[in-house]
Amino acid sequence: MITIVDIVIGLGGNLGQPDAAFAGALEALANEGRVRAVSRLWRTSPVGPSQPQFLNAAALIDWPAGPRPLLERCRELEAAAGRDRTREERWGPRILDLDLLIAASTVCRGPDLDLPHPRLHERRFALEPAAELAPGWVHPLLGLTIEELTEEARGREPDAILEVVDFRYVGEA
Repeated sequence: MITIVDIVIGLGGNLGQPDAAFAGALEALANEGRVRAVSRLWRTSPVGPSQPQFLNAAALIDWPAGPRPLLERCRELEAAAGRDRTREERWGPRILDLDLLIAASTVCRGPDLDLPHPRLHERRFALEPAAELAPGWVHPLLGLTIEELTEEARGREPDAILEVVDFRYVGEA
């Protein structure tokens, strides 16, 4: 029996053409799962070292193999886009970053996979796009909805979001 897992993934990048990298990654994921919805693009201030602004988005995906195989596939897609996690500066510039943010009520804690993402509730750049797709999902560890966490983040980080850009993934259902 195959278990389908609904997962919100975050997409980010600030090198090259992140929107094109997002579209390519979503197309590849759609070949193995179902991309149910994609948020708009959010132009955001970087976290970490001095670097260009980021583009961020989120996608709601039905994934037939569970979170760990999805994480592995996301790492493969990052590498195919030119990302080398072994050589980059932590929170530094990158062409493509794919993070598993939250999977409905699933909690996973391990050396290579944490769900919900351990810093999701602190990061407006991840919460805003996720709130477009799953505002009523409850963070299973904090007991707050994604929308409530987003409201809190807006108060803490009023300048984190610079602009919202319309983005339509062509394969979107």
